[in-house]
Amino acid sequence: MSEFEEKDKASDNSLDIPMIVEDEDITPYLPKFDKPWYKYSHFLKLYFYVFLITITSSNNGFDSSIINVFQSLETWKSSMGSWFSDNTKLGSISNAVVFGTVAAFPFGFISDKWGRKIAIYCGQSILVVGVIIQAAGDSGPVFLVGRLIIGLGMGMALVGSPSLISEIAYPTHRPIATGFYNTCWYLGAVIAAWVTYGTRNISSSASWRVPSGLQAALPLFQLALIWMCPESPRFLVSKGKIEKARKVLRQCHIGDSQDPHNLEFIEFELRQIERAIELEKLSSTTSYMDFLKIPSHRKRLFLTMFTAFVMQFAGNGLVSYYLNKVLDSIGITGETKQLQINGCLMIYNTVISMAAAAFVGGLKRRSVLIFSFSGMLVVFIIWTILSALCAQQGYPKSLSNGVLAMIFFFYAFFNIGLNGLPYVYITEVLPYSHRAKGLNIFQLTQMSVIIFNGYVNPIGLSNSGWKYYIVYVCAIAFELTIIYFFYPETSGYTLEEVAKVFGDGVDQADLSLAKAKAELDHKEHPEQDV
Repeated sequence: MSEFEEKDKASDNSLDIPMIVEDEDITPYLPKFDKPWYKYSHFLKLYFYVFLITITSSNNGFDSSIINVFQSLETWKSSMGSWFSDNTKLGSISNAVVFGTVAAFPFGFISDKWGRKIAIYCGQSILVVGVIIQAAGDSGPVFLVGRLIIGLGMGMALVGSPSLISEIAYPTHRPIATGFYNTCWYLGAVIAAWVTYGTRNISSSASWRVPSGLQAALPLFQLALIWMCPESPRFLVSKGKIEKARKVLRQCHIGDSQDPHNLEFIEFELRQIERAIELEKLSSTTSYMDFLKIPSHRKRLFLTMFTAFVMQFAGNGLVSYYLNKVLDSIGITGETKQLQINGCLMIYNTVISMAAAAFVGGLKRRSVLIFSFSGMLVVFIIWTILSALCAQQGYPKSLSNGVLAMIFFFYAFFNIGLNGLPYVYITEVLPYSHRAKGLNIFQLTQMSVIIFNGYVNPIGLSNSGWKYYIVYVCAIAFELTIIYFFYPETSGYTLEEVAKVFGDGVDQADLSLAKAKAELDHKEHPEQDV
C-alpha cells in the first residue's frame, strides 16, 4: 500500500487502549491495496472525518494564543483593570481553563456510556456558552467565569475526540492519524493570533471581543458537521451493536470492496474488538496502587509523570502564555510588532509540528528525546546570554533579533520531541492492564504543571527579567540528564515485548490477564488445549 503500512507496529500512539490486541499479527489480514491511500474515496472520507474530530484540539491552541495576544492589547488591559496588573489575578485568568478542564474529568463516563460523538457534542456546546460569557463580559471576574466554563467544555470534548480518531482510523495509519491530532493545537493558535492582529486598531473593546467571540467559530463548525462522522466501532460493539460496528468498519477501511480477503479483514477487526473488550473487564479490576506496589510499575509511573512534567516545564510555558513579557524584556514593546511576531511563530510551529508528526513516529523514541532536549538546552543558554547582554546594552536591535531567533529555534527542537512523541512513548511504556489509569495520571500531572506555570511565570518574568531564564536552563539540563540515564528505548518492540525492557516478573495482574487470554483462546479454538 502506502508508506504508512511500512511503519513499525510498535509505533501505535493511540490515546486510548488500541483496538487491535497486541499479541496478534494483523499483517496477514491487511487488504491488498494497489494504489496510494489518497486515491481511494473511502480513505478520503475517513480522513475528512478525522479532520473534523481534530478540530477539538484547536480549542487549546486558540485559547492559549488569545490570552497571550490579549496581553499586548491596551483595550483588553483597560477592561481587565487590576486583573491584568496583578500577576496573581493574571495567573488565575490564564489558569481558569485548566481548572475547568480538571473539573471535567468526572464527566469522562459520557464517552463510554453514550458515545464518543455525544461527548464531543456536549463539550463543544458548553464551550460555546463559555465563549459567549467571556466575549460579553466587561470585567475580570466575568471573563474568568467564562473561561472556567470554556475549560469545562474543552475537557469534556477532549475525552471523546482522540479516542474516536484512534478507533476509526485504519490500523496501519493510526500512529500518524493520532499524531496529527495534537498538531491542530497550532491551527487554533494561528487563527487567534492573526484575527487579533486584524482587530488591533479598533479603539473600543471590540478589538478583543471580536477575536474572543470567534473562539466559538471552529467548535460551531465542528458541531454543524460532526453528525457525518461514524460512531466508534469499539463503542458500538461494547453496546452489543455488532452489525452497526461492522458497517462502520467496512465504510472506513475497505469502502465498497467485496473482495473476500478484505471482508475477512473486517471480521478480524471485529473479533479483536470483542476480545479487547472482554480483557478490559479484567483490567478494570486493577488498581492505581499497583503503580506503587509493583517494582516495574513504579518505574513506569516515574516515566509517565516525568514525561508529563517535561512537556510543560521545558521553557515553552514562557512563550505559550506570556510572550508579551518575554518580548518586553528585550525591548520589543510595540503592540503591532508583538502581534506580528506571535502570528508568525504560530504558523512556523504549525509547519514544524506537522512535519515532526509525519516522520518522528518511525524514529527511536529515546534518541529523538535526547536530540530535542540537547537542542533546547543549547538554544536556551544562548537565549539567556543574549537577553542579559540586551538588557545591559540598552536593547540594541541586533541582540533583540538574536533573542527572537532563539525563540524560533527553541520551538523547532520542542516540536520535534515534545509535541506528539510523548503520547507515542507513554502508550508503549504503559502495560495493557494499566494503560487507561496511567494516561489519567499523565494528564493530571500536565494540568498541575500548567497551573504552576500560570501563576509563577508572570511573577518570575516581572521580578527577575532575563535572570528567570536560568531556572529553565537548569531545568532542561536536569531533564536531559534524567532522560539520558533512565529512559529506556521502546521502538522496535511490540507493545508486549516492551515488558522485557522493564524486567517484568509475573505479578497477579499479568497472571490474571494471561489466564483470561488463554480462556478466550479456548473459546475461539476449542479444539486446542489451553
